[in-house]
Amino acid sequence: MILDGDLLIGRDIVTGDRLTGPELAASLPPLGIGGGLVTSLRALLFDAPSGNDEARAAAAAHGWQAAFGVDLRDPLTALAEVERAAELGVRAVRLAPDRQHVPASAPGLRAVARAAAAAGLVLLAEGDVRVVGPALAGLGVSAVFVDAHFYHLGDFVLLARDEPGFHASTRLLGDVDAWELLADEAGAERLVFGSRPGWFEAAAVVDRLAASGLTPPQRELVTGGTLTRLLEAA
Repeated sequence: MILDGDLLIGRDIVTGDRLTGPELAASLPPLGIGGGLVTSLRALLFDAPSGNDEARAAAAAHGWQAAFGVDLRDPLTALAEVERAAELGVRAVRLAPDRQHVPASAPGLRAVARAAAAAGLVLLAEGDVRVVGPALAGLGVSAVFVDAHFYHLGDFVLLARDEPGFHASTRLLGDVDAWELLADEAGAERLVFGSRPGWFEAAAVVDRLAASGLTPPQRELVTGGTLTRLLEAA
């Protein structure tokens, strides 16, 4: 079964769409997804502490792992949530600067990333990798860029050459040879399966996996091996 690094529950305040934990759980088996990292949109968009409690409850109920969301508009609370994540044994933190309208140049972004790295936590980073990637460079972070796009694949490869902890999610790498190109240029261990089921055409990402030219060992890395390694190291 696939581990998905990009699971979201809650309500999107922009669109009004909502996805509950049970609804997400019901959608995963037909896709061949057995679990992954879940974040609550409440944590990213409204109230981080209660949203992260919601993510922990959903993870416990469905056999997933929680990724704490932080609100970079309130960097002091964000830092406190990173500390709480580490204390509770949560192994990942999700950053959403674009969703929160926070520029990549904001001091809070690097402060939170630095704190997460110091605590050994994995970062899930939303946004344009060409903008967010350089902001996270030089901090020693382990990060999965969940919005990495095939249009920007070359820039990600260049970043990855200098940053051994940088990884790209599969969700938007839908070009005919993007997965294979990344595997050739940076190594298949830099590619982490993510499909954001319920919010994106996750079946298309699963179909891309089935049609990929990756070798069986490379597929194993993409579908869970690398994410498991990152979380175990956290």
